[in-house]
This record gives sequence, structure tokens and C-alpha cells, in this order.
Amino acid sequence: MPTPLSPQPLYRLDECPDLMADSCITDESGNLVFLSVWARDTAVQEFLARLTLGRAEDGLDQFHLIPEQGSSIPVFIGNADLLEKRITRAFRRTLFGSMVHLWLFDRHCITPDKANTRALAVLPKGNCQYERLWVLVRETCPLPLLDHWREPVLALLQSRNMLIQLPVALGPLEGHRLVLDVPALTDALGDMIRNGVLTVSPTESVPNKSVQRVA
Repeated sequence: MPTPLSPQPLYRLDECPDLMADSCITDESGNLVFLSVWARDTAVQEFLARLTLGRAEDGLDQFHLIPEQGSSIPVFIGNADLLEKRITRAFRRTLFGSMVHLWLFDRHCITPDKANTRALAVLPKGNCQYERLWVLVRETCPLPLLDHWREPVLALLQSRNMLIQLPVALGPLEGHRLVLDVPALTDALGDMIRNGVLTVSPTESVPNKSVQRVA
């Protein structure tokens, strides 16, 4: 018999008890990167309205997620104007009325900041996402990158902390942040080309000692 799938845990928002989150990603400072919540339409609209108000007007500049076990997790809103939202009415007829699914996320998750060579990615957990991260790097980086350079260049970016996995990821998704230091990356790619780690043709041999030296 197939093993039944465990249900996806839900996390209550302490300041908005009518909302339940199934996924949330924050950066090292606790700033919101991605949030997925479910609630009735009125509760979702109230939540979005509170994000635009100041604390004196019962607005929200942070909230706390309550897991089944452990202490609450603070999530800071930051600048609400930089957040994008997507809303779908997933279940129109339930005992609680129409259920709405809200995604709230940093706009850099969908549009890289090419001027400052920064971007964010939200991806499913547990799978090798090299291809999708590589597409993000090529879209953001002003330098020409050949497709067969993917593995050594991604390894370089991770070793220089230009590509990192975000520390807090509740639910089935994970976050990655890309922040390119273009002058440093230019010098590093030049060294890799001179050492034969990066080649014009994917069929050219790569010296093992060069790969080890870069890694």
C-alpha cells in the first residue's frame, strides 16, 4: 500500500487569528520574503488594510507565526509598498463562507533588480533547483555567462556568499537570495577562464586541480 501523505501543517498568525499560513519565508533579519495564508475574504482584506496603517491606527509592521511546538516566530513587514500580492478564491462554498488564498511576497521574487544586481527566488524544498537558480543568475548578472558554466559558477557564488539560502522557511518552500558583487565576480571569472575551469566549448577538458582550487 502507498504511504499516506502527512497533512501540511498550518501556522496561526497571533495578531490575526482568522488567518492560517501554510508557508512563510524570511531573511536573516526576519523581514518577510514570502507568505501564503488562507482565510475568509473579509479577514484577508482586513489583514491587507492593516499593513498600510501605522501602529497607532491598529496597523501591522510585524506579526508572529505560532507553530504547533516551540516559540512564536516574528515576521517583520518592512516597506509594504515593496510587497506584491496574489489572491485566489479557492473554495467558494464552505461552512465558513468563501475561502481565499493570499500570496504576499517581495517583488524581487518575480523581478530581479538588475540595476543593483539583486534578486530573490522561492522554490520547492527537497529538489535540486540548479537550473532555476542558474536562470535567475543569468537574468540578473550583467556579465556574459555560457550555459555550460552553470555548476562551477553557482559553486563560486555560493562560496562567496553571493548566492545564499534564506534561514527561515516554514512549509514546503525555501528561499534564495542573489546579491552579485560584479567587480569581484569579474575578477573571479577571469581567473577561472585563465585556469581552464571555464572554457568556450563544453567539450573541452577541465583540469581537476583547477576545479579543486576554485572550490
